[in-house]
Amino acid sequence: MKHADVSSLRMLRQARDRIDRDYAEDIGVPALAAGAGYSREHFIRAFQAAYGETPGRYRTRRRVERAGELLRSANLTVTEICHLVGFTSLGTFSARFTELTGMSPTAYRQEAARRGGPAPIPGCFALMWRTGLPRPPKSAKLITS
Repeated sequence: MKHADVSSLRMLRQARDRIDRDYAEDIGVPALAAGAGYSREHFIRAFQAAYGETPGRYRTRRRVERAGELLRSANLTVTEICHLVGFTSLGTFSARFTELTGMSPTAYRQEAARRGGPAPIPGCFALMWRTGLPRPPKSAKLITS
């Protein structure tokens, strides 16, 4: 393998890792391509050759996978989950979720509940995980023993 091939694969992997990390963010393909040193079209072709799907499709799949985890484990509405994972349209979310899992988000949640498992995480904790805890005021002092 040539050095340029290794470098290209490294850049594609970094773009894929960014999608994995920031799946809920609205990162455009042009920005991912520029970060990897590709034109938009070349990036899409190279990503698909390396990972078997386009970057947009990969991000959608990651969002649906995360939504599935939340549907199984968090006490949040389907609409809240839709927005948490980065979709802006409930209709698009439901269509993509159904396309990839074979069932609607509601049916998926019902099936997961039927199978059993741990009690759902309260929605407030799931939302806090996504947004983070509020910072303490600057006047607050750390208590140590």
